[in-house]
Amino acid sequence: MAVKIIDIHTHGLEDYETRGASPGDILEMARLHGSLGIETILPTMFSAPIDEMRRDMAAAKEAMEIQREGKAGHGTSPWARILGVHLEGPFLNPSKAGALDRGFFLPVAADTWKRLVEGFEDVVRVVTVAPELQGATGLIKRIAGTGIVVSMGHSDATYGEAEAALRAGARGITHIFNAMRGLHHREPGIAGFALMNPDVYVEVIADPYHLDDKTIELIFRVKDPGRIIIVSDSVKGSLSRGDGSAVVDGSGNLLGGSMPLTGSMQRLLRLGLSREAAELAVSENPARYLGIVQ
Repeated sequence: MAVKIIDIHTHGLEDYETRGASPGDILEMARLHGSLGIETILPTMFSAPIDEMRRDMAAAKEAMEIQREGKAGHGTSPWARILGVHLEGPFLNPSKAGALDRGFFLPVAADTWKRLVEGFEDVVRVVTVAPELQGATGLIKRIAGTGIVVSMGHSDATYGEAEAALRAGARGITHIFNAMRGLHHREPGIAGFALMNPDVYVEVIADPYHLDDKTIELIFRVKDPGRIIIVSDSVKGSLSRGDGSAVVDGSGNLLGGSMPLTGSMQRLLRLGLSREAAELAVSENPARYLGIVQ
């Protein structure tokens, strides 16, 4: 049986991205991912003004409806199914913005969350939140209670703050080690929590740039192989052929992942990871995380 590959964190590919997207742009992302053998995607929304995030979600929702009606996906190659969206923000820590625009990060507020997702409750599948923000634990509990998966990321959280968020209902860590407090011998932080807690899932970007090969090896040695999810974090400019070219700004800063998920999987195999572990990390693990049946 073919492995059903799921990418829960992709912002774009080639000439297309979720920012300012039309339904056609989202469908083109699905077509490109599908042509590479990826079965399901969660188009991931950048932090932006609320109205802009809602417009981008509306484009994804319309693309999903077009797929369901069978008006897209015909042709020689299968298209990836658009399962819903992943919101990367806006409740994130400005000190750990990474490639995101910290100017669009917002203080945690239940009213802001309601305004963001109202009408899209059936579309949002994952949201990334910085758990150390004031009020975050309460909001995480509220979001998790609706069935949306909460992931912790873009965060300067301590080990204890991450642990409190898990107790409140958070279940994952967004792109471990990237845009977060790192390990320290006196404060293991959110990255240490991600490695040590047996229940939390971790996203791993496995292109050649976001993590050293030995760091990837560390993750697979320490974590339960059933709790690791490989993501592309691909952005506009990432090439579907997956040649590994970094996507950077004018200063050389990484803007996102450089490989589609199939390319990342092959890279892991070249690094010596077992096929069983690699396949788990791109198929069964993300399916279990999202609560879907493969």
